[in-house]
Amino acid sequence: MNRKYITYGASFALLSLGFFASCKKSWLETTPAGLYLETTYYSSPDQAFAGLVAAYDPLSTETGGMDNTYSSPLGPLNAASDDCVAGGGGPTDMTTWQVWNNYTLTPAQGPQGEFWGINFKGVTRANIILSKLDGVPGLDDATRKRYVAEGKFLRAHYYFDLERLFKNVPLVTSPILLADAYNQPQADPAAVWAQIEKDLNEAIPNLPVTVPVAENGRATQGAAKALLGKVYLYEKKWQDAVNQFKDVNGTAGGTSQYGYKLMANFGQIFDPKYKFNSESIFEIQKTGTQSFDWGGWNTFKSNVYVQMVGPRNYTGVIYWGGWGFNPATMSLVNALKGDPRYGYTVYNMDSLVAVNKTKYEASYQNSGYFIQKYAPLLKNKASTGTAELNFPNDYIEIRLADTYLMEAEALVQLGQAAGRAADLLNAVRARVGLTAIPATLDNIYNERRLELATEGHRWFDLVRTGQAPTVLGPDGFKAGKHELLPIPLNELNNTKLVQNPGY
Repeated sequence: MNRKYITYGASFALLSLGFFASCKKSWLETTPAGLYLETTYYSSPDQAFAGLVAAYDPLSTETGGMDNTYSSPLGPLNAASDDCVAGGGGPTDMTTWQVWNNYTLTPAQGPQGEFWGINFKGVTRANIILSKLDGVPGLDDATRKRYVAEGKFLRAHYYFDLERLFKNVPLVTSPILLADAYNQPQADPAAVWAQIEKDLNEAIPNLPVTVPVAENGRATQGAAKALLGKVYLYEKKWQDAVNQFKDVNGTAGGTSQYGYKLMANFGQIFDPKYKFNSESIFEIQKTGTQSFDWGGWNTFKSNVYVQMVGPRNYTGVIYWGGWGFNPATMSLVNALKGDPRYGYTVYNMDSLVAVNKTKYEASYQNSGYFIQKYAPLLKNKASTGTAELNFPNDYIEIRLADTYLMEAEALVQLGQAAGRAADLLNAVRARVGLTAIPATLDNIYNERRLELATEGHRWFDLVRTGQAPTVLGPDGFKAGKHELLPIPLNELNNTKLVQNPGY
């Protein structure tokens, strides 16, 4: 990135401090309005809403964590998988991505600080809002119930990421004093999974079926059921997973009770013109209208990852340019060749250079192939602010093709490969004009890679299905160690936390 930033320590203990910046009431464009003590805040419905916005905020802010660096999850997750490499300006550019790419992670070096810090910030803010809602003057009961449901959805979301990345984490479900934060032990993972299930099951009845356009990005019943189904899938509770996914998915290829439907045009799924489209179940909203510049560090609500993955020093008429991170691997490129999703997933910059006489600088680990789903297209460049900090591309964290394939997987695990499992798998294929194939685990896993490539799911899929040692072994992955990230080194100082195995 060729930029350096002042960093600060933000351990789990410090995240329990009771103060925060209040926000405007608008849903997305939230500007700090002042500093308030948590103990005296929450005295009106507007302040309750601001607290809820603060609990959502760690999902969308692309800077922060324990060292206040750039921290979009897509970059390191893609680098850790076989879909992409780290890339960038060299082997020390975004070191946190590089060491996960080649599996030289240490407790002191890796992306664990950002994942730990951001998710525990989210847990802390969810705990605070949940502890305050019963006492907010003027907050009507229906709104209070919805806010409670959203708070529980968010806490479950943050803990889900913590569990699948670290496994051994403290379980905290209410605000704690700073002195107590240092004494929190790591919980039995089974207890954390049980809490995640409990939060989502309690949230679902009081979440809205749909939301108006002005509230896009807030949790819905469908999003909570999809997340709960995903939780059950990780726990290998196959029938429970099916029960949740079938409500979300409806009839394969049709429109579900929540209005979800596969997009007819695969490429439109990722186009900012089609935000919150019919395939979107849980979407993290980004904006290109806030005119961010480098002075707004730690406040960006745009998609900086778009700039990260563009070609370095590009000159041409299609793309804006970028910093050359996450070039696609030849493994992914070869898997996609002949598939209709190829051109919507990756693009061959070397071919464009040859045909259009455009130019770019080869990045570190350059393959010549770049991510198209989040490409920095000139047509999406903001007209105000620093261009690289204002791309509007949303991140659809859960979409319908994903839940189709997860339900199909669970059904096959139950011995029900024929019928609905095959219908779900082949609806995903039919959408892009591919012929039907049997619903086997190998076919479903392969379809997930091709359908969801570069969307941050591949590394998790390889780990949870046991394929990681074979697929990622040549990159340095060691079974029994690299299924988890290390606990950040700073978290071990003066706390009861114990390092994960192998680190």
